[in-house]
This record gives sequence, structure tokens and C-alpha cells, in this order.
Amino acid sequence: MKLYTKCGDNGKTSLIGGERVPKYDLRVEAYGTVDELTAHIALLGDTLAEQCAECSGEWREDLCRINSLLMSVEALLAVGKGSETKVQPIGQESILWIEQRVDCLQAQTRPITRFTIPGGCRVVSLCHVCRTVCRRAERCAVRAADNYDLDCSAIILLNRLSDYLYALGRVLTERLQVEEIEWRP
Repeated sequence: MKLYTKCGDNGKTSLIGGERVPKYDLRVEAYGTVDELTAHIALLGDTLAEQCAECSGEWREDLCRINSLLMSVEALLAVGKGSETKVQPIGQESILWIEQRVDCLQAQTRPITRFTIPGGCRVVSLCHVCRTVCRRAERCAVRAADNYDLDCSAIILLNRLSDYLYALGRVLTERLQVEEIEWRP
């Protein structure tokens, strides 16, 4: 199978089910942004292994599971009109799992009293890069869902995931003994 098909040379691409749409279609923008998020999360996992090998196992498993869920999110966002192909929604058990992971991370840090400024070390900064790309993906997904009949479980997962990434950044700040930078206007 060749990597290039030449089918997109005219600025159009196919959604699941065969519908041809411009590459700037809201659905393409949404699943493309989720694809970008997936790549950033993979980089976060690799950087976590390099910077904090002794504490990366549990979170790398989380990040692998999250990337698998994000592939499902991409598929949900890529369903075209009249598609007979049924993409399974993100199950409630996956939403509950990520909520439990957020609760677990949050229990490991002191309560939030101020906004924090990203930074301090590479892996913490990458958590914030992932979080902000996740928020952008969520905004893209909401725009697409406002215009097309898309499953809302993708949006719910993206919303919870940004909380997970923020909480992970806070835990890593403490574990790596990095000073958390608080915003003081």
C-alpha cells in the first residue's frame, strides 16, 4: 500500500463513509487537532521516561490508554454524512476512568489557591502544551458538533483530558521538586 494516493491533491479528503469534503472542513480541523494532541502526548510520555524514569510507569500507561481513546475520538469526529459505518462512542467507563485518574492525581497535590504559570522543567511544560492543545481540540470539536451530527462523548473526553493533563503537571512539579510558579497579578 502506498502512503500517497493523490486523492487529496485537489484540497479535498474523505471522511468515514466516503463523503468528500474540503481539508478545511470543521470535522477535519477537529480530528486533525486531536491527531496533533496524540503526537504531543506521545512526546510527553517519552520525555517523562527520560526525565523521571522511576515515576513514569503508571503515567505512561495512562498516556498510552489516553492515546488509544484519542484515536476513537478522531474516528468519531471523522464520520461523514450518510455513513453506514458505526463508530462506537466513548463509553461511560472511559469517562469515569479519566475522572478517577484526575481525582487520584489531585489527591497527591496541595489544593489550588492561585492560577499557575506553565514551566519549571521540560516535562511539566509539556503537560501544559498538551493541555492547551487539548483545549484547542475541544473547541474545534464543539464547532464541528454545532454544525454536524457528531457524538458528544468525544467532547466530554477532551474536556476531562485537559483536567488530567493539568493535574499531571502539578503532580510532576511536586515529584520533581520544581517550583510551582503562581500567577500574582
